[in-house]
Amino acid sequence: MANIISNETIEYVGILAKLELSEDEKEQAKKDMGRMLDHIDKLRELDTEDVEPMSHLFPVNNVFREDVVTNGDTREELLNNAPGEKNGMFMVPRTFE
Repeated sequence: MANIISNETIEYVGILAKLELSEDEKEQAKKDMGRMLDHIDKLRELDTEDVEPMSHLFPVNNVFREDVVTNGDTREELLNNAPGEKNGMFMVPRTFE
């Protein structure tokens, strides 16, 4: 399968990834991609006919919890840290005119 990786393919992938590869790096990338494709071919040889598809390695049902407020209303404490306060809101210096 490694034979299908051409120099044009490496160039194209380099452009997509916005990489500038030297000639040595291109050759190494070509070998690496070939090994990856060989590995995928090896995985395709496995018999997965009776294997049930799954989305997680472990059985996961509903992992959500109720949304419960735990810190309460601390508006006054927060406003104590503000540089200024007006009508219960932070008042900060103007950033533009």
